Amino acid sequence: MAIYDLVVYGSTSAAVAASIQAARLGRSVLLVSPHAHIGGIQVEGLGGSDIDNQPEFQNSTTLGGLNLELHERISRNYGNGRPERLRKTVAERLRDPDVWRFESCVAEAVIAAWLAEHATNITIVKSALAEQNAVQKSGRGTVEAITLVSGQTFHGRVFLEASYEGDLLAAAGVTTTHGREARSVYNESLAGVRGHTPYRQIDVPVDPYVEAGNPASGLLYGISFEPLGSPGEGDKHLQSFSFRVLLTDDPANRVAPLGGSPQPAGYVPERYELHRRFLRAGGFMYAPTIKVPRRKTDLIGSEAPLATDLLGLNDEWPTATYARRAEILDEATTFTRGLLWFFANDEAVPETYRSQWAAFGYCLDEFPDNNHFPRQLYVRDARRMVSDYIITEHTATQDSSDSSDTHTPQVDDPVAIAYWPTDTHSVRRILRDGQPHNEGFIFKDGHRWRPFGIAYRALVPRRAEATNLLSATCPSASHVGYGAVRLEHQFYALGQACANAADLALMNGETIVVQDVPYAALRARLEEQGVVVDVRSVGLPTFPEK
Repeated sequence: MAIYDLVVYGSTSAAVAASIQAARLGRSVLLVSPHAHIGGIQVEGLGGSDIDNQPEFQNSTTLGGLNLELHERISRNYGNGRPERLRKTVAERLRDPDVWRFESCVAEAVIAAWLAEHATNITIVKSALAEQNAVQKSGRGTVEAITLVSGQTFHGRVFLEASYEGDLLAAAGVTTTHGREARSVYNESLAGVRGHTPYRQIDVPVDPYVEAGNPASGLLYGISFEPLGSPGEGDKHLQSFSFRVLLTDDPANRVAPLGGSPQPAGYVPERYELHRRFLRAGGFMYAPTIKVPRRKTDLIGSEAPLATDLLGLNDEWPTATYARRAEILDEATTFTRGLLWFFANDEAVPETYRSQWAAFGYCLDEFPDNNHFPRQLYVRDARRMVSDYIITEHTATQDSSDSSDTHTPQVDDPVAIAYWPTDTHSVRRILRDGQPHNEGFIFKDGHRWRPFGIAYRALVPRRAEATNLLSATCPSASHVGYGAVRLEHQFYALGQACANAADLALMNGETIVVQDVPYAALRARLEEQGVVVDVRSVGLPTFPEK
């Protein structure tokens, strides 16, 4: 019976990083990917990376180790001076957002080749965890083996949660949560129901009823009857998912222009009536923007109050069955494809914008096995581990009004740096004062946030629950705190940290519990590998004068 040193569960950036780093340390690795394509959202459309793309700060200073190596490999793939440009950007700490952007098809090819270099140590199995009795544990809280939907069972010494959903944590009996904590739980000012959501708000009068003026006719598609509730109270809503859609206006790489194309399968005109009324009332519209190489978009989902974010449609996702997740994915695909067709063809869209959308179409070289549409949703928010240490709003908040301050105290066991505002997309669309209202967006909002060290303690469960299980993608964090952690390049750093922790736990032929991995040794390893762990070295955001 084979027993792997490290069993990694997930298809994400963290799964890639952990597998490669563990292999480089000579460990036997089983990478269990629940998806056919490995690389997470980076191979599903997110190429406009969140690196140096905001005016108030430069977070490329946090890249090192494997997350920097990924971009170096991508730059070599592009050639044409890009490797030299990247090296200069890093060496001189320049701000150059374009050098960090890439196409999903390129990222997938680079990641596949990278993993293949370590094929001697990395075994890849593509299957999801079994939905029942997936984890075998000993009475000491040690995970012994996992069983997959395929029926296969695999044994390991250390296990890593590297999925977006936290399915391994849940199956192993580790405490998790999802949704929004109440403000009172961690005394977070940004937590829970938002009494004020200014970002991407519906700010023109729109009749919300199917039959205008008649509440008895019901609400338009996409609006919930749920009341606002009390600001600060908790709920199980998640920030909205979306697809990171790649489109192009290059005829040589365009399947067909959206303008004038047939309505996509399942198109229901009534589902876009809210959009028609909003636009006819003068609501904000946007056009596709080239963001990644070879004239491609990367649609974020929140470019406008009514963009491709799927408010309220993904709340079931974290704990849903695989069959239900597949249904949600199909529903989201149908709606999003229809929305893009609407933008390019419906007369309610101002002609200036309609003509711009009409020139774009899906990319021939992206997602050819899925009709050139992303295969997976951007799961921004699912289960989060609840451990002895929890990343919260306070972790991400400056404790001084002096922008030159180093903002101590910081955590004493950092393994990566989170350098991003607390960022959660709106969670639902409800009626407020008789008008549609997007509720829940948190992005900057006057919050004096700071970069912070992500504590190793946030990656390990409570000792009584599991002693050989780590979590890179679902760390112990509040809803607000997680909003600053959930970036792909940060997941790379966390995956690399977890691989080193697993190796240290297995040193000298004796397995020590992951909670007892000596931090000094772990930090020394990470620094030797080029991982940035000292928050004092990365700079600080600037804030407008009051």
